[in-house]
Amino acid sequence: MNKHSMIFLGLDTHKEFHEVAYCEERRGAVPVHYGRIPSSKASLKKLRRQFEPSTRVPH
Repeated sequence: MNKHSMIFLGLDTHKEFHEVAYCEERRGAVPVHYGRIPSSKASLKKLRRQFEPSTRVPH
């Protein structure tokens, strides 16, 4: 993945949690289920940091 690539995030939101998936912007990319995170502002901020270009290595 290069420095200027794009990732699409999908959130299935619920009151208590969010299911997260992502997909890279390239032909033939397969969506990846990232997991479940708590439904809180802090969890969303942490998720955003994990996908920033300088730290983009999802589990």
